Amino acid sequence: MIQFRIQPDSEIPASTQLFNQIRFAIASRQYPPAYKLPSTRALAMQTGLHRNTISKVYRQLEEDGFVESLAGSGIYVRAQGHEGGSRLQSPILKQHPEAYKVVQEALDELLSQGCTLNQAREIFLAEIDWRLRCSARVLVAAPSQDIGAGELMVFELEESLKIPVQLVAMEELAAVLDQTTSATLVTSRYFIGDAEAIAAPKAVRVIPLDIHDYGKELNLVKNLPKASCIGIASLSPGILRATEVILHGLRGDELLVMTSQPKDAYKLQALVKRAEMIFCTDQASFSAVQAAAQTASEDLIRPPKLVRCENYIGAKSINLLKRELGLG
Repeated sequence: MIQFRIQPDSEIPASTQLFNQIRFAIASRQYPPAYKLPSTRALAMQTGLHRNTISKVYRQLEEDGFVESLAGSGIYVRAQGHEGGSRLQSPILKQHPEAYKVVQEALDELLSQGCTLNQAREIFLAEIDWRLRCSARVLVAAPSQDIGAGELMVFELEESLKIPVQLVAMEELAAVLDQTTSATLVTSRYFIGDAEAIAAPKAVRVIPLDIHDYGKELNLVKNLPKASCIGIASLSPGILRATEVILHGLRGDELLVMTSQPKDAYKLQALVKRAEMIFCTDQASFSAVQAAAQTASEDLIRPPKLVRCENYIGAKSINLLKRELGLG
């Protein structure tokens, strides 16, 4: 941050001193076009001037065409002349006022590497076109024997991305990719090896999804008394198998672990009658366990505690996918 200094004993008014220092910062490109000026509060703390004085200086800078104010966002250096004085008037840039600066820096970097403007333009357009085409079709792949994990991913991705997502069995993936010119393939790291082997020859990008770490849920398990019975309900048989192994590693034979998929009414009934605590990895399982508990309510001395787990997909993976698809 540029340090502005005000001489209190000067004959030049403090507002004039600040005005000229900011104008110099703009003229020397220390404050480039689209740069956001410090808040009046921050500048008041730096210079010792009253915020009203700084507001007056900012108004004068705006009247003279050096900056412009974007409601609810701040004061920004205005692009001038060939720099594109109208750019900041764009509705897109009003929503994302830092965007122009980001594009400028990326373009400057490409030019410094020896690209011409036309080459840089082609690079930008090629990447944008690729992402638009890929985001138009998002595929989730999972093995047939664990298609429930794929259903979990599809549900959570559609909720987060607000776009349609297609579930494909891994065994059918090659045939599906033969029928598409561009797509983004996503899958859990559990299945990433098979997905990459199928997608790589077809030049389809594959994005691995990290699963949630289930830290809160594991802490609950750690604190359960010995001989407790816990239940796990999930759409995915793979999750059920992995969970049994993990819990055995965590508590050994101290706990009795029972599992069930939501479609298995017999196992669900056994689960709600025997387990003190039931973890549900998805909404479908949670609803099925609730219904089973309600059905068996007259036979239950003490209803089990139901725990709806966090999302199957980790939040960082969702955010990464949004960026890759150009969705935010």
